[in-house]
Amino acid sequence: MELFPELRLGWLNGWIALAMLVLADAILFLAFSKPVVARLWDRSQWSRKQRIFTVIGKLISLGGLILIVFTPLKIGTPVLVIGAVMAVLGLAGVIASVIDFARTPPDQPVTRGLYRISRHPQAVGAGLVLLGASIAIGSWAAVILWALGHLFGHWGILAEEEACLAQYGEPYRQYLQRVPRYFLFF
Repeated sequence: MELFPELRLGWLNGWIALAMLVLADAILFLAFSKPVVARLWDRSQWSRKQRIFTVIGKLISLGGLILIVFTPLKIGTPVLVIGAVMAVLGLAGVIASVIDFARTPPDQPVTRGLYRISRHPQAVGAGLVLLGASIAIGSWAAVILWALGHLFGHWGILAEEEACLAQYGEPYRQYLQRVPRYFLFF
């Protein structure tokens, strides 16, 4: 791992992990009805502060994405294996949790599948893909940008929980008490 890796265009860059995530999301979103997709992207109940912090997180993450896209994978190294395993696990988590989301009626909170062990498995899965890609390219700068982006993105997670609490009431309050935010902790 190095702080700032050499940037260059190439077929074996970190963009491969990002492409898998985007492709999986695109396929799933095309397969789902418009109301399901709209529910996935609904930010109507977020406060201005929550939106601003989330946008700041996305802008920071954009720096990490640029590093990932333009940095070659560390072929033949342990960081590639570790990063690839993390990215694949994250991708599987995103796919499974989006399917669980789509199968849940809109008048009920999503509590099945990975949602039984995390309140935000889509965010955790996508984060794992990005962290895995950052590790697979061997860049501490990408890992730091990932961490900062997710720190600010936490405001979006809190906003989603507030919106779900307002929409679903007591069943969601009980869910909040039962299930950790990010898998085993928090």
